[in-house]
This record gives sequence, structure tokens and C-alpha cells, in this order.
Amino acid sequence: MDFDFTDDQQSLREAVSRWVEKGFTFSRRHALAKAGGQTAAVYAELAELGLAGLVVPEAHGGLGQGAIDAMVVCEELGRGLVNAPYVQAALMTPALLSAAPAALQAECLPFVASGESLVMPALQERGARYRLSHVVSRAQRQGTGWTIDGTKVAVPAADEASAFIVPARVAGGDQDTAGIALFLVRASDTQVTAYPTQDGARAGDVVMASAPATLITEDGHAALEAAVDAGIAAHCAEAVGLMDRLVAITVEYMNTRKQFGTTIASFQALRHRMADVKMQLELGRSMSYYASLKLGEATPQRRRAISQARVQLGHSMRLVGQHCIQLHGGIGCTDEYIASHYFKRLTMLEVTLGDTLHHLGEVSTRMQDTAGVFA
Repeated sequence: MDFDFTDDQQSLREAVSRWVEKGFTFSRRHALAKAGGQTAAVYAELAELGLAGLVVPEAHGGLGQGAIDAMVVCEELGRGLVNAPYVQAALMTPALLSAAPAALQAECLPFVASGESLVMPALQERGARYRLSHVVSRAQRQGTGWTIDGTKVAVPAADEASAFIVPARVAGGDQDTAGIALFLVRASDTQVTAYPTQDGARAGDVVMASAPATLITEDGHAALEAAVDAGIAAHCAEAVGLMDRLVAITVEYMNTRKQFGTTIASFQALRHRMADVKMQLELGRSMSYYASLKLGEATPQRRRAISQARVQLGHSMRLVGQHCIQLHGGIGCTDEYIASHYFKRLTMLEVTLGDTLHHLGEVSTRMQDTAGVFA
């Protein structure tokens, strides 16, 4: 199997890396986090690079690229610790809008591709525990349109969004996969309560009280699964970039920090720990590739592969993050030092779109016939 990237993909990686190096230093990120985590300016710069329209079809003003290109971009954004809701706004939103009628796509996608509109998926509800079928929000017909009543929680950059994509129930019980539709809701028709997150970004709860809504599709569950899988694969790639850079920072520290008259990188016990860290990083990298390559598979195979990858990335993120911070000693826990921010972001990713325990359960459920032996 050929794991080499194309020349275009290498050029894309280099372009993102150059922007990160020049335009998103740690001091800038630290200042944004202290100011409350606003990300609109950062996302606008990504849009200027054309990245907001990376996966949007060319017919709607985008670049029309695929999952591997998205993986390349997210690795570099992770390596640079870029504080912006890129995965949600630029990758998951186009996937959700792909289920919309052609007229609605033509109306919305050009603004998404240009970055003029920040359309955020608002998917999670209290008590859902990452289950996409848990939808309590209700939609009702009002004349020729719809209205929605419900609350979505932990929506990234909620107070900066111009609109939300919201799953709401039009039929069935609160846990049924059938009866879930997707709607587009303007932010001005909702009430948003925003708050900073642990990793220096921003999120918010979105309350809809008879909020006017535009129907995207009445078969929302399948579209939700596909969009969430694309988001998980992208977050896996981001995690690889984060871990790669954190390992490099740790190695540099170990080669300069001295104890007993010699650098701590010469201590055999610490070298063994770094070998374990490197192994987990490479396991995570290979499973990130696997996740992105499987996005084009049929739904059962895709869903299982994504959860398998996410389980490994969960283990890798935890081990790499914890070991690297411990190898730094006390300075690794300080807010002024860059390593702590990589650890915080890895910790947030471990519980985004399903934590490791949730995805382990998904793998188990989808492998009962074979018990994983010949899968």
C-alpha cells in the first residue's frame, strides 16, 4: 500500500505550516486564551488561505478536496496548537449540508467556503452521553416552515456563529434513530450562553424557544453519523500533530535540562519512557491514517473503523500527554509553558465526539459476530 502523499498534499501541508509559523505563535494563542478564547479572527485567516472551503465542492466555491487533504491540514493545525473551530465549521458543516436540497446548498455553501458565515453543528444534548440518537429537541411545522424547541450544549464558538445546524425530532421517542431531522437555525433566533473551555477555546449552550428553522433533511441520523465520523477522523489527525510537537518539545527539554551534572536525556529510565511515548505516537499516527482512509467505506465498516481508530488515539493521547508532562517536572504544569497547553488540548480531544470508553463500546457492539479475531 502506498502511504506517500501527493505533491499537492505536500504543498498544502507546507502552506499551512508556514502560516502557523508566522501567523499563530504561542504568544498569540496564549493571549487569545486569556482574553476568553474568541477565535473569529483566526478562522478568518484560515478562510483567506482557502481552508474554510477545503471540502466544499468546487461548484459552490470550494476546493473540492477529500479526507486525506483534510487529515494533512488538521495535523498541521494540531502541531501549531491553532485555536479555531476548524473541524466543526469547515469539515463537519459541509458534510451535514451535503444532505440538503440543491437550492439550499447553493444558498449556504458559498458563504461557508468563503468563511463569511460561521455555521456550527450544535449536536449534543444533556444526558446524551455521545449517543447521536438521543434527541429531545422537537421540531414542529408552522405553515410552510418549522420551529424548534430545545437546548444544545457545549457548542464550539457558539457566540461567534452566524447559524447552527441542529438535529431535532419530528417523530418517535427520544432514543429512536428514526424521526431525527436536521435544520438550519439562525444564531439571532436563539439564546446563547457562552463560556471558556479548559483548552483556551470557547463554547456555549444554545437555547431555542420556537426558533424558526429551515429543513435540511428529514433523514438526519445517517447524515449525522457521516459528519461525526469525518469530525472524529479529523480530530485524530489533529491529535497526531499535537503529540508529534509535544514529543519534540519534550526531547528538546530533556537535551537541555541537567541533573547531577548531565542532561536528563542520558538517563536510561527516561529514555525507555520516551521510547514508550514514541511507540504510542506512531500507533496513533497509523490509526489516524486508517480512519481517514475508511471514510469512504459503507456505513457499518466506516463506523467500526472510526471507533477503532478513536480507541487507539484515546490511549495514545493519554499516555503521550501524561508522560511528556511528567518528564518536564513542575514546569510542565505551568500556564506560561507551552507543553501544558498541548496537554490541555489533548485532554479536551479525548472527550470530544465520544470518549475512549464510548468508542470501545461501539467497537464491541460492531464486532460481536467475530469477536475481533478475523475482522
